[in-house]
Amino acid sequence: MQSTGTVVRGSAMKSTIRREGPPDDAVLAGRPAGAQRGDARGGALKALAHPRRQQMLDELHRGGPATSAALARALDLNTGATSYHLRELARHGFVEELPERARGRERWWRAVPADIRFPRRGEQGAEVRALLVGMDERGFAEDVAAFHRARSAAPDDGAWGDAFPYSRGTVTVSLERFEAFFEEYLALLAK
Repeated sequence: MQSTGTVVRGSAMKSTIRREGPPDDAVLAGRPAGAQRGDARGGALKALAHPRRQQMLDELHRGGPATSAALARALDLNTGATSYHLRELARHGFVEELPERARGRERWWRAVPADIRFPRRGEQGAEVRALLVGMDERGFAEDVAAFHRARSAAPDDGAWGDAFPYSRGTVTVSLERFEAFFEEYLALLAK
């Protein structure tokens, strides 16, 4: 869906694209009530595109606030590198510290809820496009793997077994209707 402006990462973080600023800028827009609004300029896309940072964001979205040590254990990463990646994500507004939970040198982090938008495909330079394509490919592969794990863990019968979709279909829509659908989809995710 990259050509329509969608970047979807995992089941926890949903990102979208809107042109604001130079083509390589990421913009944190449309955050839920109570979340801060801000712009992440310049290297934000590079910061977000890093696979380990994607893993950390997904884990923070799924599991809630955590320390760098807890994230390192959960993701089988080095604690020093995890701390560095968290600071880089924080520098661009994707995560933030929770000082009220800090004890001594222990720092707690949480993912910042946001509707993250990047330049539309037609406005992307080659470097930006390559980063987004790489994010899409990793994200889609992770989403398919997560779906298979969830489906395998669900009982074969009963409400949870019945909840998994076993239907496929195709629709033809205008560009305007597709854009409207996309915004409706984002609104549904925000509920």
